[in-house]
Amino acid sequence: MSGYIEGADRSQMTLFPDRLEDWIDEDNAVRVIDLFVEEIDLEAIGFLWTAPARTGRPGYYPSVLLKLFIYGYLNRVPSSRALEREAGRNVEVMWLTRRLVPDHKTLADFRRDNGPAIRRTCAQFVELCRRIGVLKGDCVAIDGSKFKADNNRDKNFTKGKIASRTTHLIASIERYLDEMVRIDRQEEGEVRAEKVANLAQRCARIRQEIERLVDIGQALRESPDSQISLTDPDARSMATSAKGSGFVGYNAQSAVDTETHLIVTHDVINAGHDINAGHDREQLSPIAKAAKAALRRDEMSAVAPSRDIASQYPAGQWTRATSAAAKSWPVTRMASPRPSPGPRLRAIARRACM
Repeated sequence: MSGYIEGADRSQMTLFPDRLEDWIDEDNAVRVIDLFVEEIDLEAIGFLWTAPARTGRPGYYPSVLLKLFIYGYLNRVPSSRALEREAGRNVEVMWLTRRLVPDHKTLADFRRDNGPAIRRTCAQFVELCRRIGVLKGDCVAIDGSKFKADNNRDKNFTKGKIASRTTHLIASIERYLDEMVRIDRQEEGEVRAEKVANLAQRCARIRQEIERLVDIGQALRESPDSQISLTDPDARSMATSAKGSGFVGYNAQSAVDTETHLIVTHDVINAGHDINAGHDREQLSPIAKAAKAALRRDEMSAVAPSRDIASQYPAGQWTRATSAAAKSWPVTRMASPRPSPGPRLRAIARRACM
């Protein structure tokens, strides 16, 4: 194909093979990941498997798996199976892991067993950015996002849901029994026997479902928040601003530095199903305190949605001198990013910034 840019001959042999080092630019992000992880004391942070086992097959050193996970977070590859594929085909990952290809189960087990240590690693990165002057933390923006879990709403149970479903099932049984009586009176022969047998099977299935709901109700009484999710036990029903649009999932909160856009701190909660749980406004103060602690600052400003500020300090309840909440409030200034709030919210923000 003359006249076009031609690629290399795939069958061409070379005397000296290319090095992985030659494929990675000096300013590539994987070099930062590699340098950062190598400087961490993994055992002190709390990672498992930092010492090799005396017997059995050798395992992967935790730094290899941690580097792979950090790369996945930076490049939106959270799945363990996807990371396994990247380790076998992505040149950047090959350089980062020295051509090691951990299987997805090893990656999943590492993330499950080292969750707290991975979280402390994030705090170590924030501390590093603070010490070298990249992260000043004069002001942080606080907000949250809700994420759906792999748990259908029909697989999430509360006391009210169980009572409603049980009532519906009992009504269905009564309706089927009435239908069986009507068939006995009006129809005869094989047709009657077939219909009655079909209705009897339906009643039996409904009774089994009622028994299952009774067992779930028993487990529900032992649950601390009176809620059970069958597919994802940690997920909970989340309230949303739109009516009837709630779902089962998680509420992720984050505080981001307004200058560098780096995440200062984060948290994931699974609130209950009551009217106030699962809203961002309840997490405004805790996440602000965590951000202030991570930045090691005596004074800090914060930006948050106006609805969350209003819920923390309703009109007429903010007094700088007497409010206990004001004395324990973790930030010096609190403002809303909304360009033109209403009079009530402007007054609240003005009092908060005094």
